[in-house]
Amino acid sequence: MDDESINRNNKYKKDCEKRIKILKGMSRYIPNQHGAWAMLILPFLFGLAASQGELIHIPLFVCWFFIYLFSFPVLQWIKTGNSERYRKPAVVYGVILLPFLISLVWFEPALIWYGVLLLLFFMANIYFAKTKNERALLNDIIAILLFCSFIYPVIYMGEGNNWRVATELFLLLVSYFIGTALYVKTIIRERKNIRYYYASIIYHVVIMLFSAWLKFPLFVPFFILLIRAIWLPKLGLQAKEVGMAEIGFSMMLYVCVLFLYF
Repeated sequence: MDDESINRNNKYKKDCEKRIKILKGMSRYIPNQHGAWAMLILPFLFGLAASQGELIHIPLFVCWFFIYLFSFPVLQWIKTGNSERYRKPAVVYGVILLPFLISLVWFEPALIWYGVLLLLFFMANIYFAKTKNERALLNDIIAILLFCSFIYPVIYMGEGNNWRVATELFLLLVSYFIGTALYVKTIIRERKNIRYYYASIIYHVVIMLFSAWLKFPLFVPFFILLIRAIWLPKLGLQAKEVGMAEIGFSMMLYVCVLFLYF
């Protein structure tokens, strides 16, 4: 191998190492929980559909988005104790978040009470992070309740007043995401645990009947979710493929809710 080839290979190796270093640095800022993005967005979209879209919804969602981004390095910091790695992203997101929080509370002081509720939920997440058990199903359920509760301030700020519909949508979201958490565990962390597989199927049967009780046509999307829980764990899917599929299932539920409720 001549000197030119050696230099070219060395340059290529250095470029690769540089890219890997950049990606590792970015991973401090970008949450790696694929399913959380649907939980972040879907309650907001449901809330908009159940109320009047207002300009205040823009800073409200931006604030919600940065609350999520801020929580990621904070929980990782607590879990790992690695302040050097996670201090900077926590500070960056905190600085961005603070003016949005202040402006929203200034505009609508009642949001303080929702903030108190979020803090209570977040204390539970902190406990699971501190004990390095953040993948526990109970922690997933707490996070799901936290994310799905966002539908209420969205409707409140949009001057919606049908709280019965709001609660039905909240329950549908919680039912869907808990089912997704169970189903994902049967594919990844509990793929060899047959009890988890059957628990996921039984749960999906229950929420299918519950959704049909709310509105009978909802039986259809939740029946599809039941088929998902039965069939997809047998295909050996990777985490990225599961995440991509969930975008489709989330959109299916959103379209069905729009059609049946609004």
